[in-house]
Amino acid sequence: MNLIELQRSLRQLRLGGIAAVLETRLHQAQAEAMAPIDLISCLVADELNRRSERLLDRRRKQAQFRDPQRTLDNYDFTFNPKMNRSLVFDLATCAFIGKREDALFLGPGGTGKSHLVQAIGQAAIQQGYRVMYRETHVLLENLADAIVDGTRKEFMETLTTVPLLIIDDFGMRKLPPSAAEDLLEIAMRRYERASTLLTSNRPVEDWGKLLGDVAAVTAMLDRLLHHGHVLKCGPRSWRTKTASAGGAQ
Repeated sequence: MNLIELQRSLRQLRLGGIAAVLETRLHQAQAEAMAPIDLISCLVADELNRRSERLLDRRRKQAQFRDPQRTLDNYDFTFNPKMNRSLVFDLATCAFIGKREDALFLGPGGTGKSHLVQAIGQAAIQQGYRVMYRETHVLLENLADAIVDGTRKEFMETLTTVPLLIIDDFGMRKLPPSAAEDLLEIAMRRYERASTLLTSNRPVEDWGKLLGDVAAVTAMLDRLLHHGHVLKCGPRSWRTKTASAGGAQ
């Protein structure tokens, strides 16, 4: 069996990671007089690394981040220096997911809430967790579509079991009349079973009026805050600051 045939056979065995680097590793083995066990170890490591990267890529796509490039490395903590950095980095360790805790990110628009929750979501994927990201109105639209398709039960099961659910931009858009009941059901199903991050530009005191159901909102907050963290972002808006700087220039 020559090299090309061997590579083809490796791909048939779904060992594409080894097939991709086989020729390079064989040259390395000759140049460095590698022992057979060392060559095999390198090839197995190459395959495992490729599978790990493919799994991460698949989970990033499944998460459906709005801004997949958002990370803590490109977040400007100096802009709002009073932000609780310690809490942000604690959440980024993802220990809260193992404890099935939740977190609310509150503050005016443009203060970095969406950036931070997506960055934490990326960190969670790196640590092996499945993540689902949805803007609030999109999540409720997905749920409405599932009702029409007759797949509500399956969709709710997905919402219940994903280890980290990120609900972004609560309060940014007008929501359907069923929003309070739907969000409460999601919170109840996930309570002490999985972790939720939620961002809002509205103070929690306004949520009852926003959804038109104070009782449902109270019950939802009771669950989110029982094992929850609250991060206050702001008050300065990064987008406003950037726009002002651009105008000045």
